Amino acid sequence: MSSLARTPLYPLYSEFPSVRCIDFGGWELPVQFSGIVREHEAVRGQAGLFDVSHMGEFLVTGQDAESFIQRMTTNDVTRLSPGQAQYTLMCYEHGGTVDDLIVYKLAQDRYMLVVNASNIDKDLEWLTGHVSGDVLLENISSETALIALQGPASDAVMAKAVKDPLPSLSPFHFIERAEVCGCAVLLSRTGYTGEDGYEIYCSADDAPAIWKGLLAAGEADGLIPAGLGARDTLRFEARLPLYGQELSESISPLEAGLGFFVKLDAGEFIGRDALLKQKNEGIPRKLVGIEMIDRGIPRSDYAVYDGDGSLIGEVTSGTQSPTLKRNLGLALIDAEHAAIGTEVWVEIRGKRLKANVVKTPFYKKGAAKS
Repeated sequence: MSSLARTPLYPLYSEFPSVRCIDFGGWELPVQFSGIVREHEAVRGQAGLFDVSHMGEFLVTGQDAESFIQRMTTNDVTRLSPGQAQYTLMCYEHGGTVDDLIVYKLAQDRYMLVVNASNIDKDLEWLTGHVSGDVLLENISSETALIALQGPASDAVMAKAVKDPLPSLSPFHFIERAEVCGCAVLLSRTGYTGEDGYEIYCSADDAPAIWKGLLAAGEADGLIPAGLGARDTLRFEARLPLYGQELSESISPLEAGLGFFVKLDAGEFIGRDALLKQKNEGIPRKLVGIEMIDRGIPRSDYAVYDGDGSLIGEVTSGTQSPTLKRNLGLALIDAEHAAIGTEVWVEIRGKRLKANVVKTPFYKKGAAKS
């Protein structure tokens, strides 16, 4: 018997003969159902359905919930109204990243935090260690499932899966009490693929019915299940960070190019002094896009050099882009080499191959970037 954790949808994976599961941070999850490229292209052209129930969810309630989250995260949670969500980060005192997450404001004194699966225990310990005042922190991850519907056909699919027409839902807004496939859900639009779509938070018990209902509703629209492989290539093309690669304890949000989500003028938060110093003195490293000129695919942890042969950083993520058919990477390198058009060299299998620093995101909805 597997010692890996499984989501409530795991028993349904066997309905897909080509499914292949891997150990992902202690979870047995599908890297693909029918093929990574096919699933990637479905999300770009039609729609894909992702089981992301391994993600963590915490409820934060109490009179001091807002001030607690404000102290723990880099964005400005006071800007939120009920029904709005916000991308943000948690930092250590030295400016490195604890995690990136999404905050949902359910009510004035009630919030939901959605954190990365591999960081659930660490984040819970970090948050618990800083609780003060009237704050109750509750881990609801095991009872909550999460299904993501992504792609240009998402609206058409969702329209068939709901009983009543949905009100217009802007990005980073949500409906706490919606009904999808006959089940009560929290329905949001945040996304991790560069396409339109929905996140469906539901009880673990309801997840199988919603999964099956959405696949049936979207069959005529080209909806197919998609795994972690496509999720990674999709987020990569859109330059969305993955914790452990573009963000980590040793990589700050400013180095990762996420300064928009760091509100240094919104009051004190853990890590603010270090980030302010980094900004004032000059951000030492920057996350850039690179495109291979020589033949080769940049992969995570590959070393990057300047033209004089000096080590200037490393690749954080890289692949042959399924959408653009180009060998691309994200690399964290010394800031002095980060200008667009700069020539760099990536060490691949013992050889240093030429690449150029290019604009990101590599892909924007509706148009591929060159």
